[in-house]
Amino acid sequence: MDQFHGLFVKLDQNNDGFISVAELHDEMRKHGILSADGRVQKIIDSYDKDKDGLLDYEEFLCYMMDREKKWKIYFNDLDKNKCGVIDQEDIVCLFKELGVVITKAKAKTIIQMMDKDGSLTIDWSEFLHHVILNPVDDIGELVSSWKHSLVFDVGESRAMPIEFPEEASGLGSWRTFVLAAGLADAVSRTVTAPIDRLKTQLQVHGSKAFSQGFQEMRAGGLRSMWQGNAVNMLKGTPQSTLQCLIYAQETLTVQQRFGLGCVSGAVTHAAFYPLEVLKVRLNLQQAGKYNGVIACARSIYRQESLFSFYRGFQPSILCMIPYAGVECAVHQSIMNWAKSDPDYNSDSKLFFFSFVAFASGQMTSYPLAVIRTQQQAHAFSSDSPQASGVLRALIGIYERRGIRGYYNGMGASFVRAVPCALINYTLTRKIENYLSSIE
Repeated sequence: MDQFHGLFVKLDQNNDGFISVAELHDEMRKHGILSADGRVQKIIDSYDKDKDGLLDYEEFLCYMMDREKKWKIYFNDLDKNKCGVIDQEDIVCLFKELGVVITKAKAKTIIQMMDKDGSLTIDWSEFLHHVILNPVDDIGELVSSWKHSLVFDVGESRAMPIEFPEEASGLGSWRTFVLAAGLADAVSRTVTAPIDRLKTQLQVHGSKAFSQGFQEMRAGGLRSMWQGNAVNMLKGTPQSTLQCLIYAQETLTVQQRFGLGCVSGAVTHAAFYPLEVLKVRLNLQQAGKYNGVIACARSIYRQESLFSFYRGFQPSILCMIPYAGVECAVHQSIMNWAKSDPDYNSDSKLFFFSFVAFASGQMTSYPLAVIRTQQQAHAFSSDSPQASGVLRALIGIYERRGIRGYYNGMGASFVRAVPCALINYTLTRKIENYLSSIE
């Protein structure tokens, strides 16, 4: 009972003899439990016998004793060798039972979330303290909370999962994550498709993109704003998944993360580049010019050449190196710093830091992205320059539009990134939880 009273005193930050929703939320954030949603309020409502919106010590004691009774069974199940503590091997084994492989380094990170005495093992009191502050209902939800405390969606790119599948058979955790991420990615791309199309037009046409966009919308209707979205989903969803699979599991330095981000970005981009060309052509077409993706591909092949499906590939690969590498390295550095400080360990602030990482990658690579899009649009748009080397293209953009020409459409890219990331982050979690409950 002494440990229960000590926890109550710690939670009662203003020393008024009661625990409020805000105080309970604040302590959860300090322990890396970022998204309790409405469950904190549910705890208060369930144990607040006098309905004053607060928990006194007797009410909180009832909550803790209920949690103790329920989670003692789970603790004994997790303690495989019955030594009285949970270690890294137990965490690895738990994930393996769920069809997921994680490294000991990741297991160590999870242990450190609960470890108070620095022993790198979790005894019953430490585990109980964690589950009292983590309002999950079963071991599956507890594992899910650990996963989401170690990963955060970033801008337009797919977040990197902390684990990878041991096998792809059955509706296991790997398959559930991929399906959830794919569906969320498709929805986010569809919702933000008009902004993405505007970005492409700005990269090619500059300031004339707005007037051309209005003309096309009058001619083809509102539906024309989603031209090219189908191929964008076809390209983006498997590309995001493949990039997740290329990432290694081992603990990496920032320098290693930068290198791996560059390699994975280049490989996935090369694999799906022809679809990127098709997307740009469909984004720039007038309503009714092509009768679908296949017709667009046939037109490019017949009227130009097979080479056109890789037009702009050189600046595109050069673009992926700073974008994937810088974003990944900045994201890793910021998250390592932010998660060590409880004042910055909240959903909104971590989202902001993720956006900073995305913006860093965009700003370092965007001029090359403009060149890529203009070369992809060559032979289709009169505003796009003749395909040439990267240096000649950079000089040509400066001569035509000045420094601003290197960043045409970047504002639209930033505007798109916010709803895209929010939709990805929210839907991935909801769909993953839903699929897990079906399983």
